[in-house]
Amino acid sequence: MGQDPSYVASLPTSPVGPLSVIVQDGAVVRLEWSVVDGVSDAVATEAISQLAQYFAGERQVFDLPLGPQVSDFQKKFGAALCAIRFGETRTYGELAREMGVPAQAIGQACGANPIPIIIPCHRVLGAKTLGGFSGAGGVEGKVQLLRHEGAAGLLI
Repeated sequence: MGQDPSYVASLPTSPVGPLSVIVQDGAVVRLEWSVVDGVSDAVATEAISQLAQYFAGERQVFDLPLGPQVSDFQKKFGAALCAIRFGETRTYGELAREMGVPAQAIGQACGANPIPIIIPCHRVLGAKTLGGFSGAGGVEGKVQLLRHEGAAGLLI
C-alpha cells in the first residue's frame, strides 16, 4: 500500500518569515520555514488560515488534525505542549517532572518538534535562559512568538 501524497499550503509572510504546512493522510505532519510549492488540500489551506489568524491576534488555539511522524514519547510530549495555554510558559524542568523524564529529554523533544508554533514548543523555557527553538531564526523566532503572545515580560 502506497503512502498518500503530500499537500502543501504557504503563508509567504509572517512575523517569523515565510511558512508552509505539509499535510499527509489528512493531518499536518510538518511546518517548513519557507515557501514550498505544491498542491493544496482543505487541511493545508485551513492550517495556513489558522496560522494567519494566530498572527493577526484572532486565534489562540489551533484546531487541526495533527500527524507528526515522531516517537510515542514525542506524541505524548506534543500533547503536553498543546496543553500550555497561549501566553503562558513552562520550564524544561517542570515538564520533565510531569512526564517523569530528564530535562534533557524535554529539550531534545522540543528540538525535534516538526510542527513548531502549532505544537507550541516556543512556550518552553530553561530555568534561567530562553532555551533553544527549532524554527528558523532560532531563539529570535522564539522571542517574537513569545512577544506576540504577551509573554514578553519574561524576557526583560
